[in-house]
Amino acid sequence: MQNLIQVAGIIDLAEAQMIVDEGADWLGFALRLPAKNEDLSEADAAAIVKAIQPRNKGVIITYLTDADEIKAFCAELGVGAIQLHGDVAPAELRRLRGIAPDLYLLKSLVVKADNIDELTKLVADSADHVDMFITDSFNPATGAKGATGLVHDWDVSAELVRVSPRPLMLAGGLNPGNVAAAIEAVRPAAVDAHTGLEDSFGRKDRLKVRTFVAEARKAFDRIAAEAERR
Repeated sequence: MQNLIQVAGIIDLAEAQMIVDEGADWLGFALRLPAKNEDLSEADAAAIVKAIQPRNKGVIITYLTDADEIKAFCAELGVGAIQLHGDVAPAELRRLRGIAPDLYLLKSLVVKADNIDELTKLVADSADHVDMFITDSFNPATGAKGATGLVHDWDVSAELVRVSPRPLMLAGGLNPGNVAAAIEAVRPAAVDAHTGLEDSFGRKDRLKVRTFVAEARKAFDRIAAEAERR
């Protein structure tokens, strides 16, 4: 999986269709969150996933940590990919891989001020059981581990790209104005945006989505061209 663009925090079918029309690859649905502040119901998410697949991929974004519950939830919603933001033990990831071998697993790496060693160890311990990592930003004021709108230190994500045997998706405060620079700095396999594409009412803005996708595609193409010239 390379050069993927994910837009997260889908709230309804109209928004999902707009994002698909503007060229995003994956759509993320935030469900079963600790604060129960989901953007839409699980039934609505399942209906949207059915509408957009197989051309585009629906991805559950959740804090679930139990392998059996994760497998059942993905089957219920009809998705083949899940983004795990909870503190899932490597042993549980291994068990999930065993009971759901076809499920595409993304594991979050939440970047804080001084936890590069912790994240590097998590990569080493978990890489055999996941398909992709995703770096995201921690908000020390709220304790949030995603959808913070905050940019973290891209040098940390770049280092994780270097040490990880799995591809890495970059998230955390990305928007149309900074996504190209972020891709140049980190060299990720994928990017994700959520709050950076929203208007003042909390809906995705078409122009922001369009610009984000275009800027990300151009940056990915530049990196690919550089690699070919080497």
